[in-house]
Amino acid sequence: MRVSADRSDPSDRLDGLDRLDRLDRRQLNRALLARQHLLEPASLPANEMVEQLVGMQAQAPLSPYVGLWSRLTAIDPDVVGADVAGGVLVRTHAMRGTVHLFSRRDALALRPLMAPMLAVRFGSTAFAKNLDGVAIDEVSRIARTLVADAPLSRVELGRRLAQHFPGAPEEALAYAAIFHEPMVQAPPRAVWGKRGTAKWQSFEGFLGASADGGSSVDDLVLRYLSAFGPASVADIRYWSGLSGLREVVERLRPRLRVFLDEDGRELFDLPNAPRPSGDAPAPVRFLPEYDNVLLSHADRARIIPDKRSVPLFAGDGARAGTLLVDGEFRATWKVAVDGEYATLAVTATPKLSGRESDDVCAEGARLMEFLAPDKRADVVVTASS
Repeated sequence: MRVSADRSDPSDRLDGLDRLDRLDRRQLNRALLARQHLLEPASLPANEMVEQLVGMQAQAPLSPYVGLWSRLTAIDPDVVGADVAGGVLVRTHAMRGTVHLFSRRDALALRPLMAPMLAVRFGSTAFAKNLDGVAIDEVSRIARTLVADAPLSRVELGRRLAQHFPGAPEEALAYAAIFHEPMVQAPPRAVWGKRGTAKWQSFEGFLGASADGGSSVDDLVLRYLSAFGPASVADIRYWSGLSGLREVVERLRPRLRVFLDEDGRELFDLPNAPRPSGDAPAPVRFLPEYDNVLLSHADRARIIPDKRSVPLFAGDGARAGTLLVDGEFRATWKVAVDGEYATLAVTATPKLSGRESDDVCAEGARLMEFLAPDKRADVVVTASS
């Protein structure tokens, strides 16, 4: 068993670990679902839910709408879209170097925490190798001026940067700017009912403010545990992409409650966070592709016990996704529209029971009222071979 070093007698520490409460996979599953509001939906404004989740995966621009629908008692996608258009909700690069949807406050506060990680991630790409000898700080500075007044696509940004760095690859310059300079992926992209290419604008230009660094790594870890705990240091590292977190957790240890998982690994949690019984009912939940609940732990056994991969569907994020049955990833779903008809096709592995299929159909019908309210909708459940 691996334990953290301290000044106490090692045998005392091992004895202490032996006395810790253990949480099995089902208990961890229900704790995660409770904090993600996937056991009981919440009556909150969308931006408050996004803050509670510490952002939402948004590589597919419309996926947060389905993620919010599954977690809230009511959601008006046009209101959420207006929040995106107005900068109340913001899409920017953050955890793991991927695009997330944040509240304006979190976008400004958290982006500086992510800056070193984003720089390292860019440095590991082929784009960085193609910019050997180019001053990245200067690329960032010039990009800031180029996207201050209006957003630019990656192609447009690269072309304009190349005028300042003759001979440097345009695409590499654009990626360097997007990873190093705080930028918003600007609307109309990710606005419900509208379409738009991916264009980038500086925080100052779109939000009228600079990233302020109003959050600490300690705060970030505590918020992660609130939304995703109990969790190991490896889980926190995987979710955030940040390094040096063992030291942070050790600093926070006196404020945390410590458990062991089934394999004897230390899990950290907020003392008063919800930890329902492993027998707590878990309703069927439709999730968008790459929902945070599936991607935020190094060990995903609590929600993906068979280690299946999470599919990444082509599209905007509101026509396909994954399905939780009894709290676990058991199926995928896709919506096809043909004229006035729409079909929600659910493919399960393994085959669902009759009761589970009935529950899926009922929840699927509700989903179609959200995604295709003006269509005649059917729900079809099949099992993959």
